[in-house]
Amino acid sequence: MGVHSSTHAFSRQRAMARKLALQALYRWQINECPWQDLVQEFSVAEDMPHADREYFQELLEGICGARTALDEQLAAFIDRTPALLDPVEHATLLIGLYELVHRLDVPYKVVINEAVSLAKRFGATDGHKYVNAVLDRAARELRPAER
Repeated sequence: MGVHSSTHAFSRQRAMARKLALQALYRWQINECPWQDLVQEFSVAEDMPHADREYFQELLEGICGARTALDEQLAAFIDRTPALLDPVEHATLLIGLYELVHRLDVPYKVVINEAVSLAKRFGATDGHKYVNAVLDRAARELRPAER
């Protein structure tokens, strides 16, 4: 397997981890529980064998553990309080913001593209445009050297 193939497989596994994290965070917004319960619950998800499990767990632990701080940061980039966001968009923005702040190894363009992709797939009709605009603003402030 060439370098490109393994990189592609790796990025697919990360994308699947983000998708499962979105579903878990959506569920968590409706019925809050310890993040460990979400990891346990989603460990048997149909798509989990195709996901980067460690990344999935890191996203949940990091986002659930820092939800208040992430929402406070998010509030600077949005036009309403985080509580008024659509749950899918909120979860997507939390994942994107977490990655922008804590995963500097993930290029900001990848963070935004992955978030927009999730919002297109699971969010409201034009939700992906909102997610794109918010994360673009966040990236400009949080990762100026990358721009």
